[in-house]
Amino acid sequence: MPTLGSSELILNPDGSIYHLNLLPEDIATTIITVGDQNRVTEVSKYFDSIEIKKSKREFVTHTGYYKGNRITVISTGIGTDNIDITFNELDALANIDFRTRQIKAEKKRLNFIRVGTSGSIQPDIPIDSFLMSTHGIGFDGLMHFYASGQVRNLELEEQLQTYLGWGQYNIHPYAVEADSDLVEIFSSNRIRYGATGTNSGFYGPQGRSLRLQTQITDFNEKLAAFRFQNQRITNLEMETAAMYGLSKMLGHRAISLNVILANRATLEFSKTGHQSIDSLIQYTLEKIHEMQLV
Repeated sequence: MPTLGSSELILNPDGSIYHLNLLPEDIATTIITVGDQNRVTEVSKYFDSIEIKKSKREFVTHTGYYKGNRITVISTGIGTDNIDITFNELDALANIDFRTRQIKAEKKRLNFIRVGTSGSIQPDIPIDSFLMSTHGIGFDGLMHFYASGQVRNLELEEQLQTYLGWGQYNIHPYAVEADSDLVEIFSSNRIRYGATGTNSGFYGPQGRSLRLQTQITDFNEKLAAFRFQNQRITNLEMETAAMYGLSKMLGHRAISLNVILANRATLEFSKTGHQSIDSLIQYTLEKIHEMQLV
């Protein structure tokens, strides 16, 4: 079994993983991810007790207990580049022996639950509603750097690529499905469902134009009209597709839960976003407790 070099598995002087500043014992097997650093405390304030509080850069981590369930909540920051760091390092904490620098023979499976915000591109999905991402469709390119074909929905990718005709812009979408077990666990009559588009920016890459002209002027409208096996692309954000791809390749499970803060089709933005996010946090914690997710 190969030994990972110090330039590949980078550890801090105290033995913690480089970016996250965490030790293997600091994380639970159930991990809630949020983008905003300040949202970590908005989750952990509901914990019965907190045993770990650590931070480095944009990565803030609290691990504690909610009704007997050990849970970690971590801020990833914004974007698939940060997801690449966060998910690889969380997997390393679970499945690499830091003393020998070798991959463990027996792997541990982690459960990732994203509690995030998003913008709808469909006019019938109202602001402040909850949406579960059945698929993550990446326009960012991260999965093309990995041998990821075995976890991707290649049929969906081919049909979307043909429909969009955006090859001239070097846009080659990848698509990964949510974990079916977690879809079932977190489903309810409060949740809407849809395929989520993930991109590498908030403005141009999501069809927004302030002072800069976008290359594709009908970006959102084109995506909103696409259909695959009676499914449609419902919303845009910046993490889900990378989460789904990395999780499946590493043998973990992931689900992305979104509060719809903006409706891009109707040009509305939530006035009660904080309350809606808080409601989704409580919903997520109760689902973890009800299902005894381990």
